[in-house]
Amino acid sequence: MAEAAVIVLTALYNRGPQSLTELSRRARVTPSSMSQTVNRLVSGGHATRHKDPEDGRRVLFCLTPSGTEVAREALAVRQGWLEGKLAQLSEEERLTLLRASRIMRRLADS
Repeated sequence: MAEAAVIVLTALYNRGPQSLTELSRRARVTPSSMSQTVNRLVSGGHATRHKDPEDGRRVLFCLTPSGTEVAREALAVRQGWLEGKLAQLSEEERLTLLRASRIMRRLADS
């Protein structure tokens, strides 16, 4: 599966249903490019289109059980890779990363 598709599936898994505009913005691609990606996901049975219950003019993309499985598998692979890399670091390096991640989180939340 293409990386763009996996990015969309994991975004839907982590954040729930999203519009084409939201997905495009997060992936930093044009809406037309994202449209091609979500069309492939829908035709492949990994995502569905639904009207936004709060705004019937908007379409939200949601995961299917198949899409959820692909997203979980992709996240597990990423987690395993990260854990392997972190295991190669010294305790001091891991503490430095922990401190840096707290700063980055604070910056992202401001």
